[in-house]
Amino acid sequence: MSATAPYAGPSPIRRPVAAAALLAALLSLVFGLLLAGAGPASAHAALTGSDPQDGAVVDTAPKEVTLSFSEAIAVGDDSIRVLDPSGKRADTEAEPRDLSEGSTVRYGVALHSGLPDGTYTVAWQAISADSHPISGAFTFSIGAPSETTVALSSQDVGGGPVGVVYDIARYAAYGGFVLLVGGSAFVLVCWRWGASALPMQRLVVRGWLTLTAATLVMLLLRNPYTGSGKFADAFDLAGLQSVLDTKPGAALVSRLLLLGAAALFIAVLFGTYARREDEREKKDLTFGLAVGGGVVAAGIAATWAMSEHASTGIQASIAMPVDVLHLLAVAAWLGGLASLLVALYRTPDIGSAAVRRFSAVAFGSVVVLAATGIYQSWRQVGSWSALTGTRYGQLLILKVALIAVLLAVAWFSRRWTGRLTDTAVASSGAEEEGAATEPGNAAPAPSAEASSAAFQASEASGASEASEASEASEASDEDIAPERAAQLARQRAVLTATEKKRVRDADPERSGLRRSVLAEAAVAVVLLAVTTMLTSTEPGRTEEEAAAGATTATAPAAGGPVNLSMPFDTGGENGKGTVRIDIDPGRTGSNDLHVWIDGSDGEPMDVPELKVALTLESKDIGPLPVVPDRLAEGHWTASGVQIPMAGDWKVDVTVRTSDIDQVTIDKNAKIG
Repeated sequence: MSATAPYAGPSPIRRPVAAAALLAALLSLVFGLLLAGAGPASAHAALTGSDPQDGAVVDTAPKEVTLSFSEAIAVGDDSIRVLDPSGKRADTEAEPRDLSEGSTVRYGVALHSGLPDGTYTVAWQAISADSHPISGAFTFSIGAPSETTVALSSQDVGGGPVGVVYDIARYAAYGGFVLLVGGSAFVLVCWRWGASALPMQRLVVRGWLTLTAATLVMLLLRNPYTGSGKFADAFDLAGLQSVLDTKPGAALVSRLLLLGAAALFIAVLFGTYARREDEREKKDLTFGLAVGGGVVAAGIAATWAMSEHASTGIQASIAMPVDVLHLLAVAAWLGGLASLLVALYRTPDIGSAAVRRFSAVAFGSVVVLAATGIYQSWRQVGSWSALTGTRYGQLLILKVALIAVLLAVAWFSRRWTGRLTDTAVASSGAEEEGAATEPGNAAPAPSAEASSAAFQASEASGASEASEASEASEASDEDIAPERAAQLARQRAVLTATEKKRVRDADPERSGLRRSVLAEAAVAVVLLAVTTMLTSTEPGRTEEEAAAGATTATAPAAGGPVNLSMPFDTGGENGKGTVRIDIDPGRTGSNDLHVWIDGSDGEPMDVPELKVALTLESKDIGPLPVVPDRLAEGHWTASGVQIPMAGDWKVDVTVRTSDIDQVTIDKNAKIG
């Protein structure tokens, strides 16, 4: 089919709508799965040891309790609390003392003198150096273990509805940054005419609005996100002031200030720059905008580098500028890809030269991404075992696989780019220019802005308005009022844009490029989501170091996983079944508990309420309540279940199958 043959495929009006709907659905699906399957942000600093140790029984009361961490943390007055068996504060309630030496991060709190015997609970909460909240608890005993009435919140810090909204804002912030920086770079480097195209203006402005709104939400929610978990505390002025004194708070405020400068940049780019016609003046302005915009973009990227992974760990002074380069390369590639998609579907005049220039920019971005990504991977993972055995390493493997897929699709796009020609469009443009310069033509030729607007109007108005414009163009402009002449000029713009769109849609090379770029954009959405997940996942190197430190610091009693099976009957309809419990590793200290309920037919069975309690009757310890979370149909789980000492523990399970039908069953198990 020649470049000027009539187009007989799907409606050109419906294709952009279908493409946009496909991307929107994919974006919603990806983020929905991520948010549904993700709990609170993983801790990036981990407790590696304590004195007394978790589950230890000491003869005399210690003067202080110390905690060691895998990396630097920020602490406040109540970051470490020691509670006696009745739940009262056993520490002096002073700010924890920094006992760190060299690479060892340690904090301690002093205890009151004359503490009685019994089981004490240590609850801690802090913010790791890469801005993520962390918390935990453990127990130790003085003299002998005892029953304790301490009830700690079952909600992890950084979780709950506040955590969900904060995570959504994080994803939105990265997406807005990519559109803002990548869209602006695409206009300045690849397609200068795009500054006059309304769809390109909307893309960049929406990127700015998204990033600004997400940053404001993160700043307001920072206090409840790292503390109470209540939305009402977002407007606590004292809490907001404390946030501003932290490194993440300072980074968010700096980002807002830089976004003010970005707003000025956008105004010049789509105002003065778009209207400038003199080639030399436009070239000088291009250079100025490129330098100024580059500085602002690097500054915004630095607000992430200075407050997240790159700011802590080994070689931070090298890692932060490398992280800035990595973020800018991501924005240039993925943001430029989004801009190209918009240009191909929503504007009539993008030519092959602009597409080829973006191809060169994308290649350069991939080279930068490869170099910076290799360094970041070495720094954050550090070993092959961490690459395959940690969540961070597994996400990194997924990211590399997605980049490989994206490059494969980009190879097809590059092939279509090599086949692009502008012959038909140039011919159409020449005819338009000739018509505009005829002596009897009083109406001016439509501007670039009018052409872009007319292109979109043609999608909505269809053939009827184009036909009207064609008939009107045959009339003599000498006998028409100025208002009618202006109306005719707009109608001619609609007709011209409709013709250009028909010609471009009939070009098989351009249609092939559209499809491949759409596929690239779909993969890019998933890639950006995975990249954002990496920023909230504990680095593999840190996770392995924390695990090694914990193994060295604690010496739990020998034991093994505990498996229990208990039949139950609540007496009501469908009230019979079997409870299966796994306690792993089945030792003193922290354990994971899994509960499965099978119905009388052997199939997984859901119940309205499930409770578990642990009691060591020989030492009068307990009952220690455990409230597991539903993981799947008939499956509940709880992590961090503390077993203070070894012994013959009674496991009580309460099952409620209706509003009135409930039963409690128990079984003894040797733990530790």
